[in-house]
Amino acid sequence: MKNNTWIICPVCGGKTRNQIREDTVLINYPLFCPKCKHTTLIDVKNLKITFIKEPDAKTQSR
Repeated sequence: MKNNTWIICPVCGGKTRNQIREDTVLINYPLFCPKCKHTTLIDVKNLKITFIKEPDAKTQSR
């Protein structure tokens, strides 16, 4: 049986509703935390979770 682990929210540290296995690969996955109601983009490969920081929106100057 493969090793399962819960994905932890990077904002509040709470457990999300998603589990990953050793062979799970996610790219640009929108992770939603039911505790803090925040959505974060993540990448997962070999149980290593990388949080993607989105660039802040720039205002248009004229």
